[in-house]
Amino acid sequence: MYERKDHINWDEYFMGIAMLSCQRSKDPNTQVGCCIVSPSHRILSVGYNGFPNGIPDEEFTWAREGEDNKYFYTTHSELNAILNYRGGTLDGARMYVTLFPCQECAKAIIQSGIASVYYKDDKYADTPGVMASKRMLARAGVEFKQYEPTGREIVLNV
Repeated sequence: MYERKDHINWDEYFMGIAMLSCQRSKDPNTQVGCCIVSPSHRILSVGYNGFPNGIPDEEFTWAREGEDNKYFYTTHSELNAILNYRGGTLDGARMYVTLFPCQECAKAIIQSGIASVYYKDDKYADTPGVMASKRMLARAGVEFKQYEPTGREIVLNV
């Protein structure tokens, strides 16, 4: 019996789940997805950025600026994935996320026991919040590494 040689690897699989999850976000500007995985390669939780449960999407603003803006109401994908997990500890887990975590999410990552973060994009790398996030994650011993795309195209016909 011969095994199939063109299967996707674990990183492609889990980053693919994070990328698929971000498609659930209703944010018109930024969609972020997250997938948390056990050390034994089991999906523990997923999340995407959006309003908390029970907050109607059509009743709150998605504006990025002004006295009433989305930043007062939205929950980031990383925090959503952590809060969505109901199975106990996340100690030693790996997080796959489509955008490097902000400083608030870094605190939740550290506190939850997640051991490593694989991220797709780092478009806010030069902002104070992301610099603080990297400093905290490094000091807490949380490994972070940019996902290296394989260039493989995966098409879903849903």
